[in-house]
Amino acid sequence: MLKIVFYFQVHQPFRLKPYRVLDIGADPDYFDENLNSQVMKKVAEKCYLPTNKLLLELIDKYEGQFRVAFSITGTAIEQFRLYAPEVLDSFRLLAQSGCVEFLGETYYHSLSFARPDYDDIRREEFIEQVRMHRKLMESEFGFSPMVFRNTELIYHDKLSDVIWEEEGFKAVLAEGVERILGWRSPLYAYKSYNHKLFLLLKFYSLADDIAFRFSNKGWVEYPLTVEKFVEWVSRLPLIEKENKNLFLNLFMDYETFGEHQWEDSGIFNFLRRLPGEIFKRPFLSFGWPSDVVDDVNYEPEVLSFPEPVSWADTERDLSAWLENDMQKNAADSFYGILGKIKEKGRSDLLEPARRLSTSDHFYYMCTKYFQDGDVHKYFSPYDSPEQAYLHYLNALADLEERLR
Repeated sequence: MLKIVFYFQVHQPFRLKPYRVLDIGADPDYFDENLNSQVMKKVAEKCYLPTNKLLLELIDKYEGQFRVAFSITGTAIEQFRLYAPEVLDSFRLLAQSGCVEFLGETYYHSLSFARPDYDDIRREEFIEQVRMHRKLMESEFGFSPMVFRNTELIYHDKLSDVIWEEEGFKAVLAEGVERILGWRSPLYAYKSYNHKLFLLLKFYSLADDIAFRFSNKGWVEYPLTVEKFVEWVSRLPLIEKENKNLFLNLFMDYETFGEHQWEDSGIFNFLRRLPGEIFKRPFLSFGWPSDVVDDVNYEPEVLSFPEPVSWADTERDLSAWLENDMQKNAADSFYGILGKIKEKGRSDLLEPARRLSTSDHFYYMCTKYFQDGDVHKYFSPYDSPEQAYLHYLNALADLEERLR
């Protein structure tokens, strides 16, 4: 049996407004409310509302056999409440269907545990944000996550120790990169290096066919039809000769539907027709990430991730956020100030500070070129990485001023 595991990331950052040197000590509001409102309302109209409606229709049509999973950040839910409460209502309806799983992650989509060589400040902040996020999932959707997905799908061995010991997660998601897998297939379930957690690895070639290449007319496989895609999927189980259960892990940003791939590309029709074509094959079904705990009918091989792996850019490492001097200085400066805020018990500064921990701020500072650089520019609200860095540093300077 091959289970198709759809996991969608739902995230929106609080974007910084143009924060000047003259604003330091004079303006305690760092975030661009107008821009954040505009982006949320646009994405709600193009993606969240129509896709949630379609998923509910598919769940009803196939009587619970169609299942998906979400990881929704705390910053996204806060902006649903502020700018698009109808979106939050639609996610609650999905939760009530009983066919949606919600995953755990950091509340603020932070890089607090991006590197294995974390310090006490980062480790403490990571655990606090994970617990905040779990409480949010319980209060909003009545769901306590048992599967963890770190920010930007970042994973390394030491992460598995903390999420097992501190929070008792049963499984974790990661990118199925060749430098870790070698000759192995991402279709199998694996175990973390400490043997404590199940590992589900993204099958990134097929996931990216939907998320990135779907509307690319220069792609050799364009157009991607449902029939073509399901034919590819139906061939995958041929590698298994011992009746082991396999997992096709299709992880992607939820904004793929309607925002990154526009409606006129046919992306909604693709999603609408996909389950029906899948269910024509008796050896294919849909499942949740947590199904791995009960469905594995073999002893999973242990995989070690000594260095961080992510789902971003061609390198699939931390270079999208922590490669150049601007990014490194911004991150080190932030966690230095965060430590002082906690030490002095300044709870009034904790929320604005944590909104500055979101990975997007560092993503906007990336100075890569070529295709990866174009992707960074597409998402950035700033004219240049240097501008993003200066606004960020000025906001940190104001935090430090208020701390004094």
